[in-house]
Amino acid sequence: MRAIQLTRFGDPSVLVPVELPTPVPAPDQALIDVEVVSISFVETQIRAGRPPGPFPLPEPPYVPGNGVGGVISAVGPGADENLIGRRVFSTTGGTGGYASQAAVNVADIVPIPDELSTADAVGLATDGRTAVGLFRLAAPVAGEWVLVEAAAGGLGSLLVQLALGVGARVIGAVGSSAKLGVVNEKAVAVEYGKPGWAERVRELSGGLDLVFDGVGGEIGAAAAGALKPAGRFVIHGGAGGRMTDPQTVAGRVLTLRDVRGTVPELARAALESGVKPLIGSTFPLERAADAHAAIEARTTVGKTLLIV
Repeated sequence: MRAIQLTRFGDPSVLVPVELPTPVPAPDQALIDVEVVSISFVETQIRAGRPPGPFPLPEPPYVPGNGVGGVISAVGPGADENLIGRRVFSTTGGTGGYASQAAVNVADIVPIPDELSTADAVGLATDGRTAVGLFRLAAPVAGEWVLVEAAAGGLGSLLVQLALGVGARVIGAVGSSAKLGVVNEKAVAVEYGKPGWAERVRELSGGLDLVFDGVGGEIGAAAAGALKPAGRFVIHGGAGGRMTDPQTVAGRVLTLRDVRGTVPELARAALESGVKPLIGSTFPLERAADAHAAIEARTTVGKTLLIV
């Protein structure tokens, strides 16, 4: 099978196209002929050997990738043979996704609704499961002021839609002027690269009720300063280099560890949510290194996918 192997930790050039044996599905597993592969910013950090949190690094060489969509072509012992031919999304357990075939646990499979393309389904199920989990956790309500950092990204764009859907007043913060127009037209767009952006947010909102902090660093600290004393601050990423220290936030801090629900259940909820993924860029599987480079250069918007 065609695959991308991480040969060592480093810059995107460590992602090398290779030919590997096709996986054989183990008991209660299925083999997916992969059509679309998810890429996340976290995967670029892991590839560089700098995971954003206390995540163990896999031992190279290995095939990265944790979210795939395609058609089941075989099943292992004990798995339902009626699954063969179904179009599905699945996580892979953390590795093995950047490939033309992937063996996955049947328990992790989520059927793709007929009305969704495989690309949209992968974009929704990967970022959407996180968005749904964080949204349920923070529980914004109508009239609240909500700040979403990295609002032009795959996850951020979904959080904006979910918050607008319950009647919250949403501010979408982005890292460059080029991304301002990507923010949902029903939200207020601000650029956190400009001086005084947090002061503008405070003036506009009178103090934030909720922050979705996926950037951390100086951006997360500035957003925390615009939070009401009784507000909620959701820490879910460190795209700015480091995650926000909960001890520096004068409000109720929530994190990914507080999210409840299994990955398949959250993915299924995302596929059924009615929100639309923002697919910004697609790359052929063999150009995974270029995809990583584009994400790190902050030139992409929305979700980036590999097409097999």
